[in-house]
Amino acid sequence: MDASGAADGARVAAEVLRLLAERDQTLAVAESLTGGLVAAEITAVPGASKSFRGSVTAYATELKHRVLGVDAALLAAEGAVNAQVAAEMAAGVRGVMGASWGIATTGVAGPDPQDGQPVGTVFVAVAGPDVRKTARLRLNGSRAEIRRESARTVLELLSSQLRENARGQDTEQNGGI
Repeated sequence: MDASGAADGARVAAEVLRLLAERDQTLAVAESLTGGLVAAEITAVPGASKSFRGSVTAYATELKHRVLGVDAALLAAEGAVNAQVAAEMAAGVRGVMGASWGIATTGVAGPDPQDGQPVGTVFVAVAGPDVRKTARLRLNGSRAEIRRESARTVLELLSSQLRENARGQDTEQNGGI
């Protein structure tokens, strides 16, 4: 990944933290393939402690169940690289950390396929007030590029949800206009 990709991640992290601070809301992160990159992007922003509660890097599959509460039967049947697993990780970290929003990454960065999924298959998720969103990514590139793009994309997904959530609240406060 080039320097502009890294700069995009930093820009999105700063935007997410600004939007959270405006709403007095908090964030928690659950990571697997990204191994802490999402949390690193967030904590690189000065003032992140105002909104960032913490993170769990649940790299081992059993930790997704034991720490984040992902359904054990789902993990046994589908493996960790799954949209529902990502959704449950996001909801789980939100609950564990007492945060307004939870985000999660799970997938295959390589070099080998995992759980029957090819390298570059990634699921990201957002869980928040009345919101649960997941996205499937098919990424190309090196292990580092897949991990970096996964981190940037989950932050973009959260940013989009925060902006959408704000528009909905504005409409309600203005009588539905």
